[in-house]
Amino acid sequence: MAAVDMNMPILIVDDYKTMLRIIRNLLKQLGFTNVDEATDGAAALQKLRDGNFGLVISDWNMEPMSGLELLKEVRADGRLQKTPFIMVTAESKSENVVAAKEAGVNNYIVKPFNAATLKGKLNAVLGNF
Repeated sequence: MAAVDMNMPILIVDDYKTMLRIIRNLLKQLGFTNVDEATDGAAALQKLRDGNFGLVISDWNMEPMSGLELLKEVRADGRLQKTPFIMVTAESKSENVVAAKEAGVNNYIVKPFNAATLKGKLNAVLGNF
């Protein structure tokens, strides 16, 4: 398996600035350097369509477009549908996990989480690094 590109563009999506900063810092700790961010699903979708991201890490609960709606849009877009997508949520309700899986999520992180948890999820989605 190819090595993980630590410089691949990653898009983090959260309407909470503090969470964006936390995820960015964790990614930086893990060695990822090319991180962009969006504060809602609609802005994220525009960035994804304009760019070439290797991974999306998105919060579930956002307005006006939720992380789940963003995921569905990404999976419905021929150019974006293969983009690895990790959902972040404060709720571990099984129906949420099922809905995200059905919509094509690659993995799922429940808040709060640390660098080790994030690395494990990234390894599962991208391959070990």
